[in-house]
Amino acid sequence: MKILHTSDWHLGHSLYGYDRSEEQVGMMMQMRDFIEAEMPDVFLISGDVFHTSAPAMEIQRCFAEALLSFHAANPDMSIIITSGNHDSGTRIEIFRRLWDVVGVRMIGHIDTEHPENHIVEIDSKGYVIAVPYAYERLIPKDFFVSLQRIVAERNTKGLPVVMTAHTTVTGCDFKGHDNATERMVGGIDSIAADRFGDGFDYLALGHIHKAQDIAVNCIRTSDKGSAIRYCGTPLAVSFDESYPHSVSIVEIEGRGSKPVIRELQVSNPRPLVTLPPHGSATLDEALAQLRSFDADSKAYIRLNVLVDGYLPPTANADAVSATEGKCCRFCLINPQRRATTDTGGNEPVGMTVAELQKTDPVTIARRYAERRNLNFDEELFMEAFNSLASL
Repeated sequence: MKILHTSDWHLGHSLYGYDRSEEQVGMMMQMRDFIEAEMPDVFLISGDVFHTSAPAMEIQRCFAEALLSFHAANPDMSIIITSGNHDSGTRIEIFRRLWDVVGVRMIGHIDTEHPENHIVEIDSKGYVIAVPYAYERLIPKDFFVSLQRIVAERNTKGLPVVMTAHTTVTGCDFKGHDNATERMVGGIDSIAADRFGDGFDYLALGHIHKAQDIAVNCIRTSDKGSAIRYCGTPLAVSFDESYPHSVSIVEIEGRGSKPVIRELQVSNPRPLVTLPPHGSATLDEALAQLRSFDADSKAYIRLNVLVDGYLPPTANADAVSATEGKCCRFCLINPQRRATTDTGGNEPVGMTVAELQKTDPVTIARRYAERRNLNFDEELFMEAFNSLASL
């Protein structure tokens, strides 16, 4: 079975007020090209199709047209779409029966009464266990394993088994996500990979934007084991997603075979660019780089500016003026504050709002305790913190 695995399209996402529909339509056209070149048996979107639960009608229309073009490019291909935490499960499923006619399976909610609705049999090729995002309390204990048992009973020919999930897996690389910690990314608590069981050959994950394999200390990492993978988002959502964006082509020979995985890079005609590319510069230096930026380059621009106190009130206007006559779009100035030290001369004291937002509560509390020579018990802190968070 051959799968094209993608996720986290975030259709309808705008960047600092700029409409991105041209890029998003271009991305979907590349998906069609990938389908024509690869002819997969399954086209799989593992959640976060849209950026909001109520996307504009034009965005929904473009998505529907893209799905129809995918079907036309490969009529024998099954298209399976599960909802993510940004999606409305109801909106994903609203025309479910109509989409079934053209081989598109839309799964937006956990169905505990009819678990077989999460199982899609790919004729003579394999099985897909399609599980959308849901609050953890709404997912029955051992739900994933129970679905795998159903498939195991049906899978008498030893066909490949793929499962989906939209969540945070412990140990993932969450670079690019705002307000993320090892315990939570994008409002979703992390869970251990072994929670998913082992009755699959490939676990197609969504939610984390950086493409990556998840290493697990079990059979999944052996030559005869299965694979757990985030395919990543095909288009960067933030400037900190400074890594390649792609889709994953996954080929599985049979049940128990190790998946063969390839990445297909997705190009963006309007990339997200930070000036300077590394570190930060003074405002005058950053503006000089912006003025010398290629006039024909279609890009979004962020300036990393080193500041001691506050930016001058004309800073943003000066940046906008520097892009006059250029194809690039100025987005923001990202202040990078010079580190100051406490009376001991060791620990940095000041934090910008951006730094505070990216720092997890445990680190903040630990720094506070260290500066005041207080004892810090992380276990007790987390117990108190979780207790307050649950109120």
